[in-house]
Amino acid sequence: MLSRRWLTSASVAAALAAVSLSGHAHADEPDVGVGTCGMWICTEAGTGGSSGSTDSGSQAGGAEGGGAEGGGSDDKPKCTYKKANGYEDVESQPVLDSDFWEGHDPSDGGALWYVTCGETTTLQYFGPGGPDAEAVSPAVLAQRALAKMLLRGPEIGITPKPGGTGVVGMPVYLWTETGAETYGPNTATASAGGVTVTATAKVSRIVWSMGDGKKVVCTTAGTPYNAKFGAEPSPDCGHRYTKASRYHVTATSTWVIDWTGGGQSGQLTEARDSAVDIAVGEVQVVN
Repeated sequence: MLSRRWLTSASVAAALAAVSLSGHAHADEPDVGVGTCGMWICTEAGTGGSSGSTDSGSQAGGAEGGGAEGGGSDDKPKCTYKKANGYEDVESQPVLDSDFWEGHDPSDGGALWYVTCGETTTLQYFGPGGPDAEAVSPAVLAQRALAKMLLRGPEIGITPKPGGTGVVGMPVYLWTETGAETYGPNTATASAGGVTVTATAKVSRIVWSMGDGKKVVCTTAGTPYNAKFGAEPSPDCGHRYTKASRYHVTATSTWVIDWTGGGQSGQLTEARDSAVDIAVGEVQVVN
């Protein structure tokens, strides 16, 4: 996208005074060129500042009324967007033969927008829908939808219960509660520029680090223990300890987020964990 610094009509006289008839600036002026903007003077952004162009993440703001704002990443300036007024307002709209229009005609529904990133302001063309429609991709909207979800680590269920004491060699049951925030499905949507993306998150597996150097990988939520099971092992997610000790158990869920919208689809992954401490002892024989 063509990106140039702009000068309002109020600064045209000052700019003309700094440019000789040959088109070269005086030695004490910034090293800039003169654009072909008819009654406007356009200068290339060649003074070392940001060009004002941003990626889809930094332009991910909504356009409301006369302006829009995008949140940039840590190493990029935040950009703000303000739609230029109608062509009749010469303070904010250059002539139609200006190369700011990039060959487009206003009748196609597009418009010129002021884009301010840090200390740099440029005038840029955006098609129908404004910055959101061009800058926000479905993948970015998927990230926005994900940000709306509360995804937590497993709501741990385990035998023996924390605070109690198990027995060496007895089956340990492992499970999690299956709510939207702890196991899924968890669904959210995000929209911008006429595009809506729907994302659905589900836990694909839980890796249990048992504290004794062993790991148990479960692709189900596990089976809650019931007294009627007695000494039967868990049918889908369990463990046995061989030594008496206290164990720190960590359960890590892998969330898979499938998204679709704007004619595209994709998949994201997130990890969340929880932990508990349990005790396991030897059977005491009384004579």
